[in-house]
Amino acid sequence: MASLERRGKQLGIVVDDGRALVVQLGMSGQLLVMHEAPATHRHVTWSLSGRGAEVLVFRDPRRFGGIVPHGRVQAMLDRWERELGPDGLDTARAPVERLCRGARHVKAALLDQSLVAGIGNIYADEALHAAGIRPSRRCNRLTHDEAARVLEEARRIMRRSVSQGGTSLRDHVLPQGDPGAARRLIQAYGRTGLPCHGCGLPLKGGRIAGRATTWCTKCQR
Repeated sequence: MASLERRGKQLGIVVDDGRALVVQLGMSGQLLVMHEAPATHRHVTWSLSGRGAEVLVFRDPRRFGGIVPHGRVQAMLDRWERELGPDGLDTARAPVERLCRGARHVKAALLDQSLVAGIGNIYADEALHAAGIRPSRRCNRLTHDEAARVLEEARRIMRRSVSQGGTSLRDHVLPQGDPGAARRLIQAYGRTGLPCHGCGLPLKGGRIAGRATTWCTKCQR
């Protein structure tokens, strides 16, 4: 392996001869470094040179993820540029103006990987709660400052989550099998009916863009 590249939720594994393999974990996919590959839900196993008996395993019990090969690393990068928006951690390319366009709900826009890559359901709820924006707000009703605040909160929360190893709710684990610790930092996602940490009122739940959504009717406008 020559290098690793990433854009949003897609991980590019680049090998020495210039080919690339894109791994997308989806909702239940895992990349695990193990001494023995598991017997179930194992889709791909790679031997690791210089690591003795260890192997790298791609598991995906629910089959929402996938692996896409590219003959050249530039072909992978070109496809990302065509299909994905700027990475959610990229400050210089935050798509503030694009987030203010159209009549769709802001929650739906944040989940659109062609607008901004990397924000999933958890971090969309968390960013909107932190920014004080209701997920059902229409994008064209956002001010420039509100859109910038949502994207900045998403970036801040994702960086914090990365520093904690990610948010393990069900399937996510680190390559050695350990869960991420960012779950304890959740303020909104999955807390429907529980008190808002800001005002104490019960959080409301519903579905937006087909995804479970949680927000505070007082703190988010």
